[in-house]
Amino acid sequence: MEERMISQCQDTGKLNIKRVLMLEDMSCKCCPVFNTFNIIGKKFSILILRNMIYNGHKRFNEFLNTIEEINPKTLSIRLKEMEGDGLITRRVYNETPIRIEYELTQKGKELQPILEQMALFSIKYCSEQVFDNPDSSKINKVTARVFEESQRMRNTVYHVERK
Repeated sequence: MEERMISQCQDTGKLNIKRVLMLEDMSCKCCPVFNTFNIIGKKFSILILRNMIYNGHKRFNEFLNTIEEINPKTLSIRLKEMEGDGLITRRVYNETPIRIEYELTQKGKELQPILEQMALFSIKYCSEQVFDNPDSSKINKVTARVFEESQRMRNTVYHVERK
């Protein structure tokens, strides 16, 4: 039996990621990659997630002071969107002054491997933009090891098939 993970939806022609044994009977409404991009692909959303996952940021001003080029209005909009998408929760503390903190939900935490792969891609293929003094032998050694480990950890192999 051929294992297909990515195929085209017959009704829309868009790519659909499926686990053959569990989802092959399901028709797709949209491409799951496109859907994920709609959730995390808006300007600054990934950087907010980065700061929450890696820096432990929880407060509005922490994001505002550490995310390059973001303004308060955009930050407020993104936080509300991310809360609406179920990536973060907003907790208001009844103190004076009022304290508001944002926390990642489990759904938000599960985006960490995506951020790690994005960082690894940039380190490997854009090292001149990432580092002041890139050492290609060190970068190749580290990225090869990490890519190899991530491949081994995946229990599902993705295969692109076009109909």
